[in-house]
Amino acid sequence: MPPTLRIAVAQLDLFVGDVEGNTQRVIDTARKSRDELGAALVVFPELALSGYPPEDLLFHAGMRRQVTRGLDRVRAETQGITAMVGYPEYADGTIYNAAAIVRDGASLANYRKQFLPNYKVFDEKRYFRAGTETTIVTINGVKVAFLICEDIWEREPALAAAAQGAQLLVVSNGSPYSLNYQQRRESVVRERVRDTGLPVVYVNLLGGQDELVFDGGSFVMNGAGDVVQRLPSYREALVPVDLDLVEGKVVPRPGPVEPLPSEEASIYGALVLGVRDYVNKHRFPGIVLGLSGGIDSALTLAIAVDALGADRVHAVMMPSRYTSQMSLDDAAAQARNLGVRYDVISIEGMFESALAALTDVFAGRKPDTTEENIQSRCRGLLLMAISNKTGRMVLTTGNKSETAVGYATLYGDMAGGFAPIKDLSKILVYRIARFLNARAGVEKPVIPQRVIDRPPSAELREDQKDSDSLPPYEILDPILELFIEDDLSVDEIAARGFDRATVGRVLDLVKRNEYKRRQAPPGIRISDRAFGRDWRYPITSGYKTSR
Repeated sequence: MPPTLRIAVAQLDLFVGDVEGNTQRVIDTARKSRDELGAALVVFPELALSGYPPEDLLFHAGMRRQVTRGLDRVRAETQGITAMVGYPEYADGTIYNAAAIVRDGASLANYRKQFLPNYKVFDEKRYFRAGTETTIVTINGVKVAFLICEDIWEREPALAAAAQGAQLLVVSNGSPYSLNYQQRRESVVRERVRDTGLPVVYVNLLGGQDELVFDGGSFVMNGAGDVVQRLPSYREALVPVDLDLVEGKVVPRPGPVEPLPSEEASIYGALVLGVRDYVNKHRFPGIVLGLSGGIDSALTLAIAVDALGADRVHAVMMPSRYTSQMSLDDAAAQARNLGVRYDVISIEGMFESALAALTDVFAGRKPDTTEENIQSRCRGLLLMAISNKTGRMVLTTGNKSETAVGYATLYGDMAGGFAPIKDLSKILVYRIARFLNARAGVEKPVIPQRVIDRPPSAELREDQKDSDSLPPYEILDPILELFIEDDLSVDEIAARGFDRATVGRVLDLVKRNEYKRRQAPPGIRISDRAFGRDWRYPITSGYKTSR
């Protein structure tokens, strides 16, 4: 027997601000859902027409006109199938985060998001007014209630829909990735299922948008709270969901359930998708990066190759007098293994010229971090020159541990367009590197094993190691996590078994280096508290973290 209702789940990578392009994708996908899948309803992600999150584009008069035209087109050209299409609704002198339910040139209903998130990376109360009404549309005899993202995280919208006779909840989402967030989504939806007894079709956005990555992972949950269908993470999908009406209750038929990826695989998937979309949506022909022979640039190179293909990646080794032969050999080996263009450009002449030019100004002063920073800035100059000449964007290679404490050089290794591993602690960098090598096998490791095994060093002075300037990463990273993600004080962190003086020093470094982070390029959010949208510390502050 055919199903009572077939829904097409459109897990799409849409483009913020490209209303015309998004509109065409919605129309084409609706037709494909009708003609190839035989669906009666197609559901798109949150704010599909504008892309999510559109931020202050919403205030632009041109955006309003484009959205109006786009919705008119979708309404007119959606024939023979019902579509739930997210869009910013301009009405009553305000804006709503809304979804139009359209078919055959008509608007069947309009739903306005009731709960507006205003925490972490979300700032929806800046833009939208909350809706108040439940929306239920009968499709093929099934009473379908429509919700948008945050609405499913609260009890009231689902309970109100059930009280008004809904038999199925369909939720359109723009839910960004952070570690283990898919499990949290499914746990929350399971709570709503227990509240209402109703099955849920959960449709999530895909793609990278600045520092956010939307990982997909759309799913169907039955009335018992079991996931009976799950779409893949990190790739687009248009998938049918079949539902039967049995004794007045909607029962989803089991479909393919994509297994949840491991933590390492999910992080790496987010990094690759984030880089691919950032580079491609900005229409860069490729990227260039400095390959030092160290772990951070090695991981960044691997991400870039998986995101863009080897032919769009250019690695440059820029040795100085302090660069070891080991670094030269390992960088060349990785570039050769991954098949990327690889150039070696010495900075020694530039470095000597800079020191000579500064001789009189520096007279009587001993060498210090100034000379180290000059080397880093020589490298930044070369990479930016290659970027300007070729059009390729510079990827920076700094990690979260270094960014947190300022172990990076402004206008040097921080100079670039995008920072893929900006939210990965040093320990996590090593963890992902080992994961990649284990996945690739011992015959052809992605990252030379010696790069993973050797002590990390910036190689900006003789016999330099990171541990000369910082606590060991096994101590530093847990302290940073407790401060950055949990907002604990020095005393609270010290109570976890850390030396109080070390904790105070680390937290003071974080505070003092806010000015650097404000000038850093955007990077992919992996944690629940990344430097960027959800980190808003003042640069000028008299607050003493060590007290």
